[in-house]
Amino acid sequence: MGIRTDLMIEHTAFAKEITPDGITRNVIQKGHVTVTRIVVETEQAAQRLEKPQGRYLTLEMDSLKGYSGQFEQEVELIGKEISPLLPKEGLIFVVGLGNSQITPDDIGPHTCRYVLATRHLINGIAEQTGLDMLRPVAVAAPGVLGQTGMETVEIVAGICQKIKPAAVVVVDALAARDINRLGRTIQISDTGIVPGSGVQNRRKELSVHTLGVPVIAIGVPTVVDMATIASDLLQTNNQIPDRAKTMMVTPREIDQIVAQSSKMLAMGLNCALQPELSVSELMGLTA
Repeated sequence: MGIRTDLMIEHTAFAKEITPDGITRNVIQKGHVTVTRIVVETEQAAQRLEKPQGRYLTLEMDSLKGYSGQFEQEVELIGKEISPLLPKEGLIFVVGLGNSQITPDDIGPHTCRYVLATRHLINGIAEQTGLDMLRPVAVAAPGVLGQTGMETVEIVAGICQKIKPAAVVVVDALAARDINRLGRTIQISDTGIVPGSGVQNRRKELSVHTLGVPVIAIGVPTVVDMATIASDLLQTNNQIPDRAKTMMVTPREIDQIVAQSSKMLAMGLNCALQPELSVSELMGLTA
């Protein structure tokens, strides 16, 4: 059974004995947050890992599950990790992927509720409100194919053609292999994303190749493949029923994880996009 995960940190751990040249990995500790930076530098390495070339950042923290007394410091850290991946100037289009009616898949749409949209603040409105220093940001949660009858990439590409962003940021729920990563891991990459790839529902990719602009992907794992859990427990794949191989498992406290994670991702994004404002000011503007 192949590894089913969206997390690069798990791909490299799973392939540690065969990881080819062309990958660099750096782990640093920032307070209670562990930051792992992985760069896939060559096409050969990308093919072996079955992941695109580019930069992958993983932040591990327990506070995604609930209230943290260090919320402000944590979202500032998230913002500092996102910021180098963004172009210095220009409109940023933030897209929340996923089905808001399915809790584990609501990370993207839920995050969009708290991202500060500013593209409409033009023609003197920004100056009148004292917000003329803000970077233009557009936000959308386009739903899923079963709700709209359209592939997400078709919707996003159409909007990109109209508003001409400098980059797109996509936020999505991810799949992990290790249950201990659920609700305590954030992945950030500059490689775009293939929605649903971790849950056997692969859709068309959102990347520079399909949208024509850089695509930064941000996500939190909310599900683990049932077959992976069963295989770890039984130490064999032979006893796993076929039906179990198509099931995904999510934590009991998933509502809390989605609510807290989404707010942290949104505030981290806001910090990266609007560095002139403090966390408290951003929270006031998005409340």
